[in-house]
Amino acid sequence: MSTLEQVRINFTSDSVGLLNFCLGFIMFGVALNLKKDNFISLINNKKAVFTGLTSQFLLLPAFTFLLIFLIKPHPGLALGMILVAACPGGNVSNFYSMVGKGNVALSVTLTAIATVVAAFATPFNFSFWGSLSPETSEIIQSIGLSFTDMFKTVFLILVFPLLLGLVVSSKIPKFASIIEKPIKVISFLILIAFIVVATIDNLDVFKNYIHYVVALVLLHNLMALALGYFTGKLFKNNEQDCRTISIETGIQNGGLALVLIFNFFDGNGPMALIAAWWGVWDIFSGYIIASLFAYRSKWSVVKIV
Repeated sequence: MSTLEQVRINFTSDSVGLLNFCLGFIMFGVALNLKKDNFISLINNKKAVFTGLTSQFLLLPAFTFLLIFLIKPHPGLALGMILVAACPGGNVSNFYSMVGKGNVALSVTLTAIATVVAAFATPFNFSFWGSLSPETSEIIQSIGLSFTDMFKTVFLILVFPLLLGLVVSSKIPKFASIIEKPIKVISFLILIAFIVVATIDNLDVFKNYIHYVVALVLLHNLMALALGYFTGKLFKNNEQDCRTISIETGIQNGGLALVLIFNFFDGNGPMALIAAWWGVWDIFSGYIIASLFAYRSKWSVVKIV
């Protein structure tokens, strides 16, 4: 057994419970910001929504499998990549769409729809693509992964808080508008504190093994961002929508991937390292691509003038 296969991230059951709550709390806060206009935009912009969902849930997992086939990483790392690709977009994508002069309404709409779709698509994509390779299939079979159990976990962590937030937003809008910003700030601070504490508790693991995943996550993330943008172009979406689809495809929910790893894979080290570093790298890559998009917009205006 290789050294990498023996790695386990130190997480208590209380830590896993806190992470579950944190993600649910974040999704509740996202739902409070959803307005009727977001769903009207869905009707008026079907092509962009279809393109975004296709890029996230069909093309990204398929291209991730192709990337794994070409570079042949450690099976645990490969399975971590497949799991991240099977997850919906991360919540910070809305912010980066705004910074990058994308279509913010489309971003929020895609986040909401992708969250609901993920209850089915995440378990299916992970099971399907993870089972195509003998090495990754062996890991899945060794823990007896159940589609139903994964569906329940994704539903409780993402979909239920989102639906609850929508109910609060529609039934008591004044209360929702009062608590919306505090919840965003509180949930963000909780998540940052959680990441810091978890990193300190596993500092030796990260120092000794992080070099295995840095290049993989960078390559995987660049592929996802490019895939989203050029899929948007292929379907003849406008530039704003292409930027948002790029960000929605490239900014994945690493937190959800970690929850699933600790719930179903007993903190499998290689998988957890991929998901954890993806969550950290997302923050930087999202800001970089959004800044490049914003600079491109500014430069286009200058050239026109």
